[in-house]
Order: sequence, then C-alpha cells, then structure tokens
Amino acid sequence: MFSIKRVVLTLVLILGVVLAGCTPAATPTEVEAPAAEPAEVEAPAAEVEEPAVEAEEPAAEAEAPPATEPTTLIVAFSSAPTTVDPADHRDRNTESLIRNMFDGLVTRDATSGVHNELAESFNWADDTTLEVTLRQGVLFHNGVEMTADDVVYTFERVIKENMIEYPEAHTSPRKGLIAQLESIEKTGDYAVTMHFSAPYPTAMQMLVHQQVIPMGYMQEVGTQGLLDAPIGAGPFKFISAQPGYTEVVMEKFADYYGGAPDLEPVGPACVDTVVFRVIPEASTRVAALLAGEVDIIQNVPAELVSTLEQVPGIQIKTAVGTSPQWMEMNVNQAPFDDVKVRQAMNYAVDKQLLVDAIFGGKAEVLSGPLSPYNAFVNKSLQPYAYDPDKALALLAEAGWTDSDGDTFLDKGGTKFSFIIDTEEDFRAISEAVAGQLQAIGIEASVRIWEYSVIKPLLQAGERQAFLNNWGDSAFDPVGHMEAKWHGYVEGTTYGRGNFSGYNNERVNELIKLGEVTVDIAERQTIYDEAQQIIYDEVPAIFLVLPDVVSAAAADVQNWEPAADGRFNMHDVCIGQ
Repeated sequence: MFSIKRVVLTLVLILGVVLAGCTPAATPTEVEAPAAEPAEVEAPAAEVEEPAVEAEEPAAEAEAPPATEPTTLIVAFSSAPTTVDPADHRDRNTESLIRNMFDGLVTRDATSGVHNELAESFNWADDTTLEVTLRQGVLFHNGVEMTADDVVYTFERVIKENMIEYPEAHTSPRKGLIAQLESIEKTGDYAVTMHFSAPYPTAMQMLVHQQVIPMGYMQEVGTQGLLDAPIGAGPFKFISAQPGYTEVVMEKFADYYGGAPDLEPVGPACVDTVVFRVIPEASTRVAALLAGEVDIIQNVPAELVSTLEQVPGIQIKTAVGTSPQWMEMNVNQAPFDDVKVRQAMNYAVDKQLLVDAIFGGKAEVLSGPLSPYNAFVNKSLQPYAYDPDKALALLAEAGWTDSDGDTFLDKGGTKFSFIIDTEEDFRAISEAVAGQLQAIGIEASVRIWEYSVIKPLLQAGERQAFLNNWGDSAFDPVGHMEAKWHGYVEGTTYGRGNFSGYNNERVNELIKLGEVTVDIAERQTIYDEAQQIIYDEVPAIFLVLPDVVSAAAADVQNWEPAADGRFNMHDVCIGQ
C-alpha cells in the first residue's frame, strides 16, 4: 500500500545525499569518476447577490463584493538572470524573466509554434523585404502607446554597433539571433519594413527572441535607467530586484493589451504578483516546493522525479528539451586529432544507460549533431551503438595497444589519459561517461569549472574535452549549426560555441547555404549532407537530449513548461 511517510522519508534521504554533493568547487578541481551505474481551470469569480428592494422604499445600497485576496506566484530559477535589458544577454533564464515584462512582435507557444504578438500582420514583399503592421492601442508600463518608432529603435539597438552603453559601449549579443537583418525603417505610425541581406527562412522563429522597448523612455534614462527600472509592454511590470537579480518582483499590468490573440487566455495576467527567486541547488529547490515556500521550480533533478511523482500535492510536468548535450573533443590535439579515436569514443559510451541512470528515462539518445526534434534533423542517422569491442578495434587501428589487458592503452609509451572539463550542472553525466571510458582502459577524469573561467580556454583550444549543451530553441539549424559546427571566424557569430576546433570547409559552405535557402526540400538536402559529414568525422560524443522537467504545487493552474525554457506567467493562475 502507498505510504506518504515512506515517500517523505525517501525524499528526505535523497535530498540529504544530493545536498551533500551540491557545493561547487571555488576553483577547478579534478575528480576521479566512478564507473556509471547501470486542465486548464479558471479561478471562479466572486458572486454578488442583489439585495431585495421594497417598492415604496428608496433603493437599497448594494453591498460590496467580498474582497479577493491578492495572489502571488513564486517561481524558483536554478540560476540568476544576467540583466533586465532585452538587448544585452544570451541566457535562457534571462530571456524567461524578460519576456514576462517585455513583449515582441511574435511569441512562441509551449512547443515551437510562432504567433503574432505586438505585430498584427506580416507580409513578405519579396525574399528579403518583410512588411510589418503593428497592433494599435498597446501601452507600455508608463502609459505611453507603442508605435513604429519604438520598434525601429529596438531593432537598431540590436543590429547597430555600440548602441548599448553599459558598462561601456558595445554591440548587442542578440545580433546573432537576427543575423540577416540589415536595416529597418518606419513606413507609418504603426508600420515598419525590415530589409534582410539575403533570404531568411527562419526570420519568424528568430523574431521570437527580440522584445520591444520604449524609445522615448530609453532616450530619457539611457541603458542604466532601463536596468534600474525596466519598462516594457508585457503582462507584468517591474517592481524591484535584489542585487545580481537573485530575486525579481513584478506585478500585473492592469492595462495590458492581452497578448497574442490566438493564444488563450487573452487579457491581463491571472495573478497579481510574480516573484522570480534564484535557488541554485536542486535539492534546495525541491525542499522549498515541498515546504510551500515556492509554487513552481525548474530543472527537477532526475533522481528525484519518480519520488516526487508519488507526493500528494505536487505536479511534475515535462516538455521536449532543446538543449542537446555532447562531449566535444579537441580535434586539433592528441589523442582526438585521429577520427578513429573519436569514433571509438562514441562506441565506448552506453548512451541509453545514461538516459536511464542519470535522467530517469526522461531524455533521448542523440543520433548526431542536431536534436531529434529539429525541423531539419537527418532522419537517416542512427545513434552510435554501444559496442566496446568495436571501440577497442578502432583504437587498435589508430595505433593504440592494450598494454596489460585491463588498465590502460598506450601509444609509443604514452598513456591514453585525458580530462573532461565541465560545469557543476553536468557533473553526474560527465562522471558517468568517464567511468564507461575507464571500463575499456582509458584514464578519463572530470574537472569542474565556472563557465566564465573555462570559456576563454576552450576558445583558445587549450582543453582536451568539454561536456556541455547548446540551445536549439528555434527547432531550426540556424542559430545552432553555425554556432556549434561551423569553424570559428573571429568577429562573427560563426563558431562562437565551437569548442572542438572542428573546421570542415564543405560543412561551413553547407551551413551558410542553408541559412539563405527558402525551399524546404532543398534545405533538408543541404542539412542532411552537413549532418552526415559531422556524424562521420565525430568532433564530439553525441550524448543525449534531456527533457525539460519542472514541478509545481497542486493549486497552480494553466501551467505548462515550454520547450524553449520560458516560464510564461501570464497564463498561470493560483487555485482557490
């Protein structure tokens, strides 16, 4: 028989174990890795009964309806947003926070559908000219109506050089998310025209990532003023923030125009106040939810999902993930400068075991360099099978010999030994991968870093292997392929996330061709070829795509985790 006491006791024990291992190292530390173990509901309106009235008496004064208690929703993030400036970040939690205060021309639903938001309509005049008609009557939080001037200013601040002035003048990191946009012009009080440098088949998906700011307010207060008191046209308006954005408080904007008209519910937000609170440790987030201190948490640890699912009063929901995980191998540095060695690494790792043991079954094995849910994934590719014997055979072909049949492989007296660099969030999977490599005689260990510290070393090609993820929120190769699998080109967005040093001229050519090809069948052919080459040359161990797993209290209504990681609080209610 189900026992609540047993579930709670189990949860306490798991939390204790997890919490004990959750403190990240202040400096890089090397860790020997062990072997891997195998209804949408609306809150009821208050009813008011009309008083009886005698015919010959004056009309009785109606009683006031019962006061409704203000509702507050508290959301726990796993990491702190970096800013409240829509043009100055490349971070998912930051975008999630911002999109509750700022709306864009379009928005995305919980999967990958794009819907008009501040834009009323779009018209492609030709392959490179997009005409936009804006919604009228939209108010910013300061009561000023949004016009074409605000939209032009917003996009020019993204695509032009040095229009962001904090802490010093620099170009928006969002520019790469609308890379083909050359210029934008006002063509009416509520109309703009966008001019692209080439056909841009993913324009609508990429416009999701750009939110509109008020020109007049920005010209009055500047970037620092926006950071101190952000003003947007979204469902919530800014109230306060703790240093480092460890907690941000917003309240419902009563004059909100309603949001995307084809995404219910339309109108002002359901709750009065939203608090975004940062709780980095996964176990502490779970404990806060169980204690009723927060209403929704993100990034539920896989080892707690099945237990939480048995706890009364807790909702667990998942969405398709958009952050594939790989272990990139430095193709310009031994031992990974040999393609047979890189192929051997893929055969040596049991990815399904990772899915089951690390993610509790809530992940999928990758078949190559794109998410299986990407619109242009190469469906003919199959995941590298788990085949340790084939891994050993490939290593032998590459000149590595098993010196004693058990502990290590050597080549010319050099031990096959390397370090997997990673962040704390990827410790478990990194250690599991290292353990499986150890099982065939490779001395692999794990070292934990802060991303800001390891990133320049990766870009300089100084590390051997790096295990991490990369976002694919648009479900399209653009925004992903050029970042991860194109060779690095300084001063551009190409190769900005390429930490393997991989650089194949044909792949580079195909990636650029895919960006400007409009025909869907042609794009598929282009990306199929690019993925096949990357699959064969394996600059990474293609690992897994984890699901998005979030949890909420039972009285949280109309809440769904989104594939792109956004927490859209406009739709959410607290039940009575």
